[in-house]
Amino acid sequence: MDSVDDATRVEMYRRMVLIREFELAAMDLFKRGDIKGAVHPYIGQEASGVGVCMALEVEDLIAGTHRSHGHNLAKGASPDRMMAEILGKVTGYCKGRGGSMHIAAFDTGSLGALAVVGSGIPIAVGAALAFQMRGEDHVTVPFTGDAGMNTGNWHESVNMASVWDLPVVFVLEDNKYGVSTHIRDSTNIEDLSVRAQSYGIPGVRVDGFDVLAVYEAAVTAVARARAGDGPTLIVTESYRLEGHYAGEPEVYRERSEVAEQWQHDPIPRFRQVLIDAGVASASDLDEVDAAVKAEIVKAIEFAKQSPEPDPSTAMDYIYA
Repeated sequence: MDSVDDATRVEMYRRMVLIREFELAAMDLFKRGDIKGAVHPYIGQEASGVGVCMALEVEDLIAGTHRSHGHNLAKGASPDRMMAEILGKVTGYCKGRGGSMHIAAFDTGSLGALAVVGSGIPIAVGAALAFQMRGEDHVTVPFTGDAGMNTGNWHESVNMASVWDLPVVFVLEDNKYGVSTHIRDSTNIEDLSVRAQSYGIPGVRVDGFDVLAVYEAAVTAVARARAGDGPTLIVTESYRLEGHYAGEPEVYRERSEVAEQWQHDPIPRFRQVLIDAGVASASDLDEVDAAVKAEIVKAIEFAKQSPEPDPSTAMDYIYA
């Protein structure tokens, strides 16, 4: 996209690197036993989250699933508070009560990540209905993987958003696997975006490894939603380069398949695009990389030095 200025392109690169380094750190902390519970890395899908979230304003809302560290960071969440939450500390976004799979960052427009597949979608649709009823031109974006498209939540939510022209952009990240089940074993269509036709809304399929392609599709869909013209479905074709969770044996797919997909890694790919276009030099981007690594080190230190929750407060913040 020629309309994307150089500073925005470099920021896209920075956010993708931030997500990658955060996830690598989280996986390492998990393997060291510092994180209790599973860690579901977003590695390989960074261009999808960043491309969409950079088309949004702070007041726009996102809702995620259990692989949403990347969505939160792409939307502007603090790595410090994210890491503290994952380590179960009171300085985390949810005061250490949500952990890796349930982070909500209201200050940057994240309604939260939910572990049940597809469960964030109706929440985002409800928020969009509230925007419409208030006459506010904000947009909501629920993210889900390809498996989420086969849930009742997805179909009912898309139908309601279509009927009422709600300002929603449904983002389906086709990373090819729902846990260990390949999409070809659960869905009998190749292009998932065609399902949008059933609900009378636009459906687009984009290269999820290409941050600019995702951004272009998101800008168009967000503008449509903001203008009151209703929802759009964006399917980003990507791949889950790590296992469903850190440390998973991954016996359900061949290592050669994963190795081939690493050749599409969106970060080195976009790095070369920036260099070839004269947007930034290799040394410029090396400085970005170094700054991000330092930021993640700081986030880990912040999290480890933060206090544990007081057990006597275990029943606080519970709503019936």
